[in-house]
Amino acid sequence: MKKNLINIVSNTNFETRKVKENVEEKLIERNFKISKTFDHEAELTISIGGDGAFLKAIHNNRFPRMPIVGINTGTLGFFQEINPNKIDEFLDLYEAKDYCEEASYMLRADVYTKNRKFTLHAINEVILKGKDSKIIQMAVEIDQNHLENFAGDGILVSTPVGSTAYNFSLGGAIVYSTLESLQMTPMAPLNSRAYRSLKSPIIVPGQTKISLKPTSRYRNSSIIVVDGSEKEFWDLLKLDITMSNKYIRRLIFKKDFYWQNLKDKFL
Repeated sequence: MKKNLINIVSNTNFETRKVKENVEEKLIERNFKISKTFDHEAELTISIGGDGAFLKAIHNNRFPRMPIVGINTGTLGFFQEINPNKIDEFLDLYEAKDYCEEASYMLRADVYTKNRKFTLHAINEVILKGKDSKIIQMAVEIDQNHLENFAGDGILVSTPVGSTAYNFSLGGAIVYSTLESLQMTPMAPLNSRAYRSLKSPIIVPGQTKISLKPTSRYRNSSIIVVDGSEKEFWDLLKLDITMSNKYIRRLIFKKDFYWQNLKDKFL
């Protein structure tokens, strides 16, 4: 670790650029150094923007292991704890080490096609859905136990931190961020004589493996969405989703931040 070296990642809108300049000036005044490129040995990464900027910073920089904290210049900002008008307070607390670290584990999705295997990682969620907004049919297994033959728009599997994102919009449950669990939420499920799809989410232990197997008709007409990024695979046979051994380290400065954030953003 390179002491006093800070990464700053941000989006490019006008407000964010102003906040970034302010943060850089204050860091330099306090004898911190700012990395010109993303340095995996830096002691801290500061993300400036909304949740999209936070997710992009983590994915684009290969899931860095140093702590990360967010300054919110977006709309929702569920990951972003620091308000732009609280920069000095944030830096005072950081220098005094008056914070705690929270590990947020990611999802691991093993994608099996006819000829290859790919591995993807997600912070919020992984979705298997039909291409071009069409329905998809798939078998769903939990730890190799057949659960259902699903038909509908798709199935979303989320982490606890992702439970307040797209999962929440689908009617999924909010799960406390440090619990080791997965949540499987159906997207517009259909019910017929052939397909009996569960209408409610299922929450399972983090060690559980959820397998999604599109029927042969849908192996070349499905899309996998990872934290909002769409990916297509030819001859898709199945998608195995478990909790990853990868995690991000978030700095938390207020012990009641989770509940205050929940109330401020959704109530």
